[in-house]
Amino acid sequence: MQIYFIRHGQSINNANNKTKDYEESPDPHLTEKGQEQAQWLAKYLQEKQDITNHNLWNPQNQHGFGLTHIYTSLMERAATTAAPSARALGIPLTAWVDLHEGGGIYAREKENRFNGLPGRPRSFFEQHVPELRLPDHLDESGWWNRPYETDEECQPRADKVLADLLARHSDKEGQPEERVALVSHGRFFVHLMSALLKLPWRQGAHGMKSWFLLNNCSISRFDISPERGITICYLNRSDHLPAHLISE
Repeated sequence: MQIYFIRHGQSINNANNKTKDYEESPDPHLTEKGQEQAQWLAKYLQEKQDITNHNLWNPQNQHGFGLTHIYTSLMERAATTAAPSARALGIPLTAWVDLHEGGGIYAREKENRFNGLPGRPRSFFEQHVPELRLPDHLDESGWWNRPYETDEECQPRADKVLADLLARHSDKEGQPEERVALVSHGRFFVHLMSALLKLPWRQGAHGMKSWFLLNNCSISRFDISPERGITICYLNRSDHLPAHLISE
């Protein structure tokens, strides 16, 4: 199995993270730059989709991607990043609730900070991301409707995502290898790395904190097989984007 972790394009929160007095959105939309990043990503994956040589190991995807599945978080910035790639590749786009960013959907105003909010309803996705396969339980009440998720609660979710990935897509004898793209979020990526490598959350050497930085619309690749275990092929690859579209 190959896993491709793709961070969403630039959101309005990303673009204003250093803007004084900016009030964060609980579920921010993509900026124009973010939309352009998503289009460049889709164009790149489409151009590199076909595998041109099946006899060579392909750790840098120099011989193509051959993606078979695309999953996305139900946060707006992830779903609208994933949609152009799914359309370009002709691959079904499936919502996976557990790919959401750490914390979930919550209020940012001082008086209500960290109060859980509903999240986008079914009609939003049907209008704006019509190709997205939605969970049956999603209705007009929204997909979140829970309290703020702490880091202590997020790590078991990342562990579960990894276990579910292995159950759904791990290599099976006599069947072709599955290549799975996850369109998700930066903080969740750190939790997923902790799950993959059994790392303590954010701990580093000499008492320092650690973080895995991801650019918007970057790609990270992990190969998992019974023979080789977990191989990290690359992290935070952004060379498919022009310089003016690289952002954090």
